[in-house]
Formats: sequence, structure tokens, C-alpha cells
Amino acid sequence: MPSRLYNAATEGLWRNNPALVQLLGICPLLAVTTTLVNGLALGLATTFVIVATNGLVALSRRWIARAVRILVFVLIIASFVTIVDQLMNAFLHDLHETLGLFIPLIVTNCAILAQAETVASKQAIGVAMISGLGVGMGFTAVLVMLGALREIVGYGTLFNGIEQLFGISASGLTIDLPGTGLLVAALPPGAFFGLAALVALKNIVDARRHDRSSVMEAAHDKAQ
Repeated sequence: MPSRLYNAATEGLWRNNPALVQLLGICPLLAVTTTLVNGLALGLATTFVIVATNGLVALSRRWIARAVRILVFVLIIASFVTIVDQLMNAFLHDLHETLGLFIPLIVTNCAILAQAETVASKQAIGVAMISGLGVGMGFTAVLVMLGALREIVGYGTLFNGIEQLFGISASGLTIDLPGTGLLVAALPPGAFFGLAALVALKNIVDARRHDRSSVMEAAHDKAQ
């Protein structure tokens, strides 16, 4: 059971990351990640929706008719997205205004529906929620890395707007870097370039790990 939970938690973090491998949720990924804070906020909101959806679907999977399961899944996802949207509007209004339409658009993130269909509807609630947490954190990590990259290169800052997420006391955490930045990084083409760089980096790391494993297996076989 521990190995099963471990695999469920780590699958979406790296090996089957929804943004870098499945290329799901690309629309908000590219549109919102102009700053690290924007990426972090949307990532955390998406993670909450995935975990909550997986938990509710796993809990009620025996009572959901197969013929209407997709409709029910979408209804559950939309309900949790509405909760997130209203809470952010109430407690993080400035950030809610910054993210705008992309909070309701979490409903259209195929990674959430894919989790509900392939994992939550077939697994126990614990495994389903841990799997959802892994996928959500993997998606959030990509949002944060891409947002940080675009903010540094595009604006010459880091943690800009952090007070919108953590309050005015956190405004001193904003870092102003030398230079004014390159505008192309803050524009849509910069998002595509940044995502391509992250995908390429993951592929390089995976290829090197595979080569290292092959060499170790060959050496082990030779020793025997």
C-alpha cells in the first residue's frame, strides 16, 4: 500500500506531469504565467479543485451511473471552481481581478477531468486524493517555474505582486533585478518559448537518467 500511495503521489509530479508530458491545461498555463505570483495562485487554485474533485468522485463512484459519469464529473468540477472563484473574490480581490476569467476556466482544464475519469472513479478515496495532489503540485510547479522565468526575463523582477496573495506585509519580498527586461518574454511568444524550454529540459533529464540506468544494468549483467 505505501508503494501504491507513493506512485500515486509522484506520477503527476514528474513522470506524467500534466503540463510537460500530457500538455494539458496549456491555455491558462501560457496566459497567466506573466509573473511567479500569478502562476502560484492559479496553480494552488487548480490543485484544490483536483484534490476536492478526486475525493468526491472516489467517495461517490459506486452511485454514479456510467452513462452520465462525464456530466456528473463536470458538474462536480464546476461546483468546486465556483467555490474557489467566490472565495478568491471575497478574500483576495486584487488577485482575483488580476487572474480574471482564468479562474472560471479551470473547469475546462482537461487534467482535472482526466483524473476524475482514470483515477478517482476507479480508486479508493485516499489514493485518488493523493494522486490529485501530485498532479496539482506538478502543474503548479510548472506554472511557478514558467512564471518566474518570464517575470525575470520580461520585467526584471521577482515576486512582483506577492502582496496580492500574502498581504501587504509581504510586499517587501519583491526583488528588483538589474535591467528592464525583454518585452518578448512577457508577451505570448515568450510563454511558448519558456514552455518549450521546460519540456526540453525534462526530456534531457529523462534521457540522461535512462542512459545512466542502462549503463548500470549493463555493468550489473557483465559482473554476473
